[in-house]
Amino acid sequence: MNEINDFLQQLVAQISLVETVVKGMIIGIVASAPMGPVGVLCIQRTLNKGRIYGLITGFGASISDIIYALITGYGLSFIYDFIHNQSNLFVLQLIGSVLLFVFGMYTFRSNPAQNTRPVSRNKSSLVQNCVTGFFITLSNPLIILLFMAMFTPLQFMLPEQPYYQQCIGYLSIFGGAMLWWLFITYVVNKLRARFDVRGIWIINRVIGAIVIAASFISVVLLLTGIYSFH
Repeated sequence: MNEINDFLQQLVAQISLVETVVKGMIIGIVASAPMGPVGVLCIQRTLNKGRIYGLITGFGASISDIIYALITGYGLSFIYDFIHNQSNLFVLQLIGSVLLFVFGMYTFRSNPAQNTRPVSRNKSSLVQNCVTGFFITLSNPLIILLFMAMFTPLQFMLPEQPYYQQCIGYLSIFGGAMLWWLFITYVVNKLRARFDVRGIWIINRVIGAIVIAASFISVVLLLTGIYSFH
């Protein structure tokens, strides 16, 4: 009987860990996908300098994402007792879904062309490209609102989770972000002859529509009681 209990506990722990990784990857992708200044810069550098320069720009942005994710996660941990209450959690999850909808609408309606700027074809060092990607993303602290909008509904990074699981969760955010930059630089590099501002606009519209749909699904599941973690 003890062996069965131990097996079940290990199975639950493994499932919980996989769930944390999946949530972290989703958060990392959603945080990186919208075509803001760093996204447009990544695409421009991929077209003008080569894929590695676009990818390293995204790498710098991903490091900045982790910093804001840590701030969000540890900030929410201070009000854990408040959000652990079922009714309070419901309200926060609902607010998070609304914020996600607002973010999706903003992404859908925004014009990435406004973020385009001349990019020198001079291949500056990879470190310089990484640093600019880092500071452009770091200069936008509003990303904390996006992380809050996703952390709360997904109940991501709860204080009672083991320390190693929290570390893996944050690394998963970084992994999700890098997965996006790998994907977008690959697509742009392959389609460089046909990729222009309209291509960036289409990507932005698709991302915005997906986020809006996800926010609606989240609200429906929450209001019907399906979306519950207790």
